[in-house]
Amino acid sequence: MFPDEQSCLLYLENLRWADGFMCPGCGGRDAWRLRAGVRQCTTCNRRVTVTSGTLLHRTPKPVKDWMEASWHICNQKYGGNALGLQRTLAHGSYHTSWEWLHRMRHAMVIPGRSLLNGEVEVDETFLGGVKSGKRGRGARGKSLVLVAAEVRGTVIGRIRLKVIPNANADTLLRAIAEIVDKGSNIVTDGLSSYAGLTNSGYDHTVSRYTPEIGKNLLPHVHRVAALLKRWLLGTHQGSVSHDRLQSYLDEFVFRFNRRTSEHRGLLFRTLWTQIVRAAPISRQSL
Repeated sequence: MFPDEQSCLLYLENLRWADGFMCPGCGGRDAWRLRAGVRQCTTCNRRVTVTSGTLLHRTPKPVKDWMEASWHICNQKYGGNALGLQRTLAHGSYHTSWEWLHRMRHAMVIPGRSLLNGEVEVDETFLGGVKSGKRGRGARGKSLVLVAAEVRGTVIGRIRLKVIPNANADTLLRAIAEIVDKGSNIVTDGLSSYAGLTNSGYDHTVSRYTPEIGKNLLPHVHRVAALLKRWLLGTHQGSVSHDRLQSYLDEFVFRFNRRTSEHRGLLFRTLWTQIVRAAPISRQSL
């Protein structure tokens, strides 16, 4: 589908200007088409490229290279890491591949996405290497992640993952409000920090009050946590920095929530739809 740069630019035109051209300067709707990926507003004569104002704003690399990189990531079930992308595209710099991947992960978070609803299991898990010292919810040197999963019978629905600083009541209730719709039935363990869910507009079901060994009463979130840890260990060899962890969690959520898609091309199209709609990110901010 994309044998050359022109075909890639035409594809982006159909994604970005699917509802018609709009000048970012004056808001004009009419434009002359100068060449593939470039239009000139008839009102203010401003030239607009299909990548301007997007995640590819002022990129020095061909769009074809970006598409090859994104297909490399979307086509593989478990994604890829920066070193693998560097080898595939023959990038001279590891940092270039690392930056490209983080830009694509940023686009995987769809603005205004709907919140989880219905019955939702919620729990926390720790991510990080094995370290001596305190264990449990107060463990040091690890990142605490809130895991939320919709319960659809025995099947896991959509999920959300969010890095949180601690397991205090204010932190958990604030994080849950950002990812779960009001009125949903939230199923948790007996941690006292969840006690305020009822007053926050949720139905609250406690699956267990004690950490006794036996039947897994939160099977959905525990399965998600296990798959997440396996993915981090397999795809990224467990080498994920704590300050960038949320980006990796966003990629996992993007993949998991689309795991039933029969065509990898749909994943590719969804990603590129978000890339042309997302605002630019500076290299310094990355």
